[in-house]
Amino acid sequence: MKYKIDFLVSCVFFKKLKEIVVATHTSALKRHRQSLRRRARNRAVKSMIKTAVKKFMTSLETKNDPSSIAPALSKATSVLSKAASKGVIHKRTAARKISRLAKKAHAAVAAAQH
Repeated sequence: MKYKIDFLVSCVFFKKLKEIVVATHTSALKRHRQSLRRRARNRAVKSMIKTAVKKFMTSLETKNDPSSIAPALSKATSVLSKAASKGVIHKRTAARKISRLAKKAHAAVAAAQH
């Protein structure tokens, strides 16, 4: 996936680099290229986070099948942890989101058992 993102970044952003960038020093141009790569990578990871959380929330809404909650929670937790370890989101933000998702999952399972 990393190579796919890097390729897309190089195709889309670097062609417009000469038109947009005001910097003239080579180091400033390099920093700009790096920031574009990082921005694309961070956007992709944040999109994956949102998708995983949405899938988890839809699994909560299907009240007749509580067995689908655990895999969705596991996937969302994994995506959030990876994003925090890569520095895309802060580790405490990830911990807070994971905690809230787990709380919702436990409440849904408890409600399904009663």
